[in-house]
Amino acid sequence: MAPQRRGPPRVPEGSSAAERRRANSTKKEQLPQESQRTWLRTVALGVGLALITLLLWNSLGTNDDVAEVLARRGEILEGRFIEVPCSEDYDGHRRFEGCTPRKCGRGVTDMVITREEAEQIRRIAEKGLSLGGSDGGASILDLHSGALSVGKHFVNLYRYFGDKVQNIFSEEDFQLYRDVRQKVQLTIAKAFGIRASSLYLTKPTFFSRINSTEAQTAHDEYWHAHVDKVTYGSFDYTSLLYLSDYSEDFGGGRFVFMEEGSNKTVEPRAGRVSFFTSGSENLHRVEKVLWGTRYAITIAFTCNPDHGIEDPVLT
Repeated sequence: MAPQRRGPPRVPEGSSAAERRRANSTKKEQLPQESQRTWLRTVALGVGLALITLLLWNSLGTNDDVAEVLARRGEILEGRFIEVPCSEDYDGHRRFEGCTPRKCGRGVTDMVITREEAEQIRRIAEKGLSLGGSDGGASILDLHSGALSVGKHFVNLYRYFGDKVQNIFSEEDFQLYRDVRQKVQLTIAKAFGIRASSLYLTKPTFFSRINSTEAQTAHDEYWHAHVDKVTYGSFDYTSLLYLSDYSEDFGGGRFVFMEEGSNKTVEPRAGRVSFFTSGSENLHRVEKVLWGTRYAITIAFTCNPDHGIEDPVLT
């Protein structure tokens, strides 16, 4: 008897439709789950990138990897001096034996200028700058040349305002300015073992007032790293007298000596004098001021009498 051929088992009517509905239902359930997993992966990736960015930002630092505070605002320093090897910057200029730096370094002291003197000097700056001021964040007043920031330009204080200057400043102001300059000069000479008489005041020597206003011209961009001897060939020794207090009168605005892997910072304090040889051994910058107003005066010295300038005189 020949075997009977059997067909495929009969599927109950309507079962295929039911399976399709179940498959579609499963896909619909899977879609939200896939979307959720995609969203979670996106969020995780975003958080990861944010953390990496934060770590990189912290490692690079907003303050040039400042690793050591050379002088804190709360300290009262009798004198702190760090000797560093001299750069070759001085070789390209005429040397003056007994003055041109052979011993290089940087120092800070709070014992040369009193806070009362600093307040009086600051008032001189405030009076002069009340006549003008930059549209950007950095204004200067140079009592020697008469240069004064006004808007986006500079004017000659003495020519522009004429006799009005006599009503702004007094002879006592200029005498105090000369006394302070002399004290700073003696401090530098002692620290570097040279005769004070071998040093000559040089230009530019000026008051600075810095705030957080956005820069309007290149003159307002004070925060770039630079070398004084390269920028101003006459400079051999640079000093700054701070006239306001870091973290009380302003935020940011610290002075940074830039060194590979270990920058050094000076926190301004009214009456504090910071001084250093002007070559590449003391590459430096000023942090951006974030709030408030920072006052200081830059007093520069040269060994070359041909580049010397006289103290300002009220005439």
